[in-house]
Amino acid sequence: MAVDERPTETVGDDQLRVETTVSGVSAGTELLVYRDEVPEEMPVDATLPAFEGASFDYPLAYGYAAVGRVVETGTDTDDDWLGRRVFGFRPHTETFVAEPSAVVPLPEQLSTTAAAMLPTVETAVTLVLDTAPRLGERVAVFGAGAVGLTTVALLAEYPLGELIVVEPQPERRERAAALGADTTLAPAATGLGERQVADEEPGLDAAVEISGNPAALDDAVAAVGYDGRVTVGSWYGQKRAELNLGGEYHRSRIAIEASQVSTLDPSLRGRWTTDRRLQTAVSRAGELPLSELVTHRVPFAEAPRAYDLLDDPDGETPLQVVFDYDV
Repeated sequence: MAVDERPTETVGDDQLRVETTVSGVSAGTELLVYRDEVPEEMPVDATLPAFEGASFDYPLAYGYAAVGRVVETGTDTDDDWLGRRVFGFRPHTETFVAEPSAVVPLPEQLSTTAAAMLPTVETAVTLVLDTAPRLGERVAVFGAGAVGLTTVALLAEYPLGELIVVEPQPERRERAAALGADTTLAPAATGLGERQVADEEPGLDAAVEISGNPAALDDAVAAVGYDGRVTVGSWYGQKRAELNLGGEYHRSRIAIEASQVSTLDPSLRGRWTTDRRLQTAVSRAGELPLSELVTHRVPFAEAPRAYDLLDDPDGETPLQVVFDYDV
């Protein structure tokens, strides 16, 4: 991994140039790309204009959480854009050129650091929409990374019967409790499946798997009860998920559904659009303690160090890394 120098893009008549201030680093998707664990021949998300026609072949400029200010506009672009703080689904880069429709103007009350986590919030919003929690339900979130904790914060606003978080790192379990989780458990000590048998509990109503660990999906399936719902937000890449589907799963009519932010659940498309969801994320981002989730700030010139931190099997994985461009 290296920081590359490229010629500055020319601003077209209907475009604008953004000078990046910060950009967020995904500990999930970006780490898969960094490790070359993306399934072969899988294209980059074509719903993002910056990656149209791109592949995951190296070398690849990646990233999708850039925040900066508009410093130049094309002849046909409204000068009112100049100086505005915006967000863009763009790779990590000092400047980028885009159409106005491809950037999101940011409200003043939203901090720049929190804005760099908009994809995290939008993913969490999608997970909650797809899980569709109901009054009094018992819900578990498997994985308390940045997306998991943001999902916990959103779910904590619902009148659930119990909100459980399963996470191996004690510090992250503490964060989950502070964000509203009723119960926090380490994976080896969950016993959620055994607990429902011993206590004659009906099992959880729903589980959200966002740990990135395929083994957690098996735990999530075991934890839900009859007609339970498992929402899978993790992208495992080339990692295989071994599931025990020979037990209660078959008779319990458990539903396992993939949740991915590139699209909306078909049942929502009569009223929801991706723009409505993104604006919901912008609104919620201003009310969530997102800046507290940032554990590492790295100068952009030292970008390789950030991925070394994320890829260190012996270290404590950073919760959220952001690149600073002004240092």
